[in-house]
Amino acid sequence: MKKTLPILVGFFLFFIFTLVSFSQENGFRWQQKVDYTMVIDVNVENHTYKGTQNLVFTNNSPDDLDRVFYHLYFNAFKPGTDLEQNSRYSSDDSRSMSKKLLSMPKEDWGDVQINWLLQDGKPVSFKIEETILEVALNKTVRSGESSVLEMEFFIQTPAMVRRSGKNSEDNVAFSMSQWYPKLCQYDEEGWHANPYIGREFYGIWGGFDVTINIDKDYTVAGSGYLQDPELIGHGYAPLKKGVVHGEKISWRFIAPNVHDFSWAADPLFTHDFLDIEDGPRMHFFYKSDSEFVKLWKDFQENSAKFLTFFSETIGKYPYGQYSVIMAGDGGMEYAMCTFIDGVGHPTLESLYSVTSHEIAHTWFQFLMATNESKHSWMDEGFTSYIDDEALNVVLQQGKKLPNAKAYDDYFNWVGLGLEEPMTTHADRFKYNTGYGMSAYDKGSIFLSQLKYVIGKEKFDNSLKKYFDDWAFKHPRPNDFIRSAEKVSGLELDWYLLDWAQSTMTIDYAINSIVDNQNSTTVNLQRVGQMGMPIDLKVELVSGEKLYYNIPMTKMRGAKPLEKAVLLDSWSWAKPYYSFELDVKKSAISKIVIDPKGEIADINRVNNSLVF
Repeated sequence: MKKTLPILVGFFLFFIFTLVSFSQENGFRWQQKVDYTMVIDVNVENHTYKGTQNLVFTNNSPDDLDRVFYHLYFNAFKPGTDLEQNSRYSSDDSRSMSKKLLSMPKEDWGDVQINWLLQDGKPVSFKIEETILEVALNKTVRSGESSVLEMEFFIQTPAMVRRSGKNSEDNVAFSMSQWYPKLCQYDEEGWHANPYIGREFYGIWGGFDVTINIDKDYTVAGSGYLQDPELIGHGYAPLKKGVVHGEKISWRFIAPNVHDFSWAADPLFTHDFLDIEDGPRMHFFYKSDSEFVKLWKDFQENSAKFLTFFSETIGKYPYGQYSVIMAGDGGMEYAMCTFIDGVGHPTLESLYSVTSHEIAHTWFQFLMATNESKHSWMDEGFTSYIDDEALNVVLQQGKKLPNAKAYDDYFNWVGLGLEEPMTTHADRFKYNTGYGMSAYDKGSIFLSQLKYVIGKEKFDNSLKKYFDDWAFKHPRPNDFIRSAEKVSGLELDWYLLDWAQSTMTIDYAINSIVDNQNSTTVNLQRVGQMGMPIDLKVELVSGEKLYYNIPMTKMRGAKPLEKAVLLDSWSWAKPYYSFELDVKKSAISKIVIDPKGEIADINRVNNSLVF
C-alpha cells in the first residue's frame, strides 16, 4: 500500500492538471471571490455615515498576494483630485465637472476616512492616495486561501456631481452608488487599481449583506433582496414596523453573486411593483412630490416588457427582483437595479429610452461584467445596440435600422479626423465626444455589422451562446467573437481586428460597368482599407430585382442566403473585383452596394449607379 501511494498521488495531480488545462482551453477562467458584510449608521442631517465592513476575500488566482487595493470613489469629489484635474484640462465639454467641484463648499465635498483595518483580526498598515487605498498585508493570502479583512470607515456624501451624491436635482436625499470601500479587481492582468475619473468600473463577483440604519421616515431602495419586507412596509403594509433603533429603522439587503451594491433613500419615496410572468418582481421608487409622478406610473408596463425582451433575446434574467429608482443623474446601471433621474427625462419618450438602455446594461455589464474600462464598447456598445432593438420592438417604432443614429455619429466623427481606436482605455480618450462615439456608437455598429456579416439567425443565436458561455465570467473581446464563430461556422477574427482594434474605414465603390452584348461586367473597388463581404442589388428596367453576395475570402464561407446568388469570394488584399451579369446593360436601371445600409461605409455616394 505504501509503495502505491506516490503513484496514486502522481496520477491524481496529473488528472487535476489535465482537467485545468482542458478547462482553460474551453473557456474556464479563474476568478476572485468577495463576500461583504456591512453595517452603516446614517446621519440624515449632515449626509454622513459611519460603518463597519467584514470582507472575506478568497484568492482563486494562481498567485500569492501580499497586498490588496480598494476603491474609495467618493474621494474623487473635491478640488485637486485626478477627476477634477482631468476634467479641468479636458479638450471638450467634460470640463463642467471641474467647474462644479471648484465651486463647491467644503461641506459638499466627498470624503472617505478609514479609521482602522484588520487582517484576520490583526491590524495592518495602509495608505490612501486619493481614490485608492493600498493595504500591506501581514499575512500573504496564498493561492486558494481566504482571508478576512475588517475595517471601520467614516464617509461624507458629496453633492451630486457624477452618478452619486446627496440631494439630486429631483431632491432625492441619498443616491448611493460607489459609496463604500470596494476591493479592486485582480485578474490575469494583475491589479486594476485605477484612479476614478468618472467613467467605467470593473468588480469582483461575490455576495453582499448590507444593513442600513437610517431615520424611520426614510424609504430605502437598493440592490438585492430586502429582508422581511413586510415588517418595513415595503409595498405590503402602510406603516414601517421594522427593527427600530431609537429614531432609526434597519433595512437589511442581501445580494448574491453580484459585483457591486447600490442604494438610494428619501422620506418621500413612493413604491410600486409589478410581477413579470416567468420573471422577476419589478420595483419602482420615485418621489411622491415629483412633477413626473404620472410619467413614472405610465412607463412601468413597458419597462417590464423591456426586461422580458432582453431575457428572451440574450439570456434569462437570473434574479428574483429588479428595481428602477429615481436617483442619481442621467441614468446608470447597478446590480439588480438602475438609477434614473426625473428632471433629465421629462417626457415618456426620453424615459423609455434611458430605462431600456439601463435595464439592458444588466446583461452586458452586470451579468457578463467585462472590464469596461478596457473594453467599454463591449458594454456600452452592445447595450446601445440591444436597447435600440428593444425600443423598436416594444414601442413598435418600425425602424428598418434601429441604430441608424449610431452610424450618423460615427460618420460625423470620422469626417473630423478625430477617431481613436476602440482599444483605448476609457479614461484615456482625448475627447469626451470621442469616447462616446467609440464606446456607444461604434460598439453598437460592431453588432449590427456582425449581423450583416453572418446573417440574422446566426447572429441571434450568437448572442445567446455568448451569454451561455460567459455569464458571470468577465469575457473579453475574443471570447465574444469565438462564440460567434462557433455558431456561424465562419472565421471572424479579421472583423474584430479591423473594426475594434484599428481606425481603418470601410469604403466600397461601383467602379465601372461594361456592356458585353449579351452580358454586363460589373467592376467593384475597395477604396477603404477595411474589407467586408458585399451584398449587392441589381434593379432591372422590368422592375425585377437581382441579389448577390460576395463573401470575404478570409471568412472561409458565407452567411446563409435565401434569394441571393453566391459569387466567388473577394480577398481583402485585392482592391478590385469583377463579375458577370447575364443581362444586357440596357436592361439595368440601378446597381447598389449594401442596399440596406448596414455597412458603415464612409462614402455611400459611390455605392450605387443609376442608369
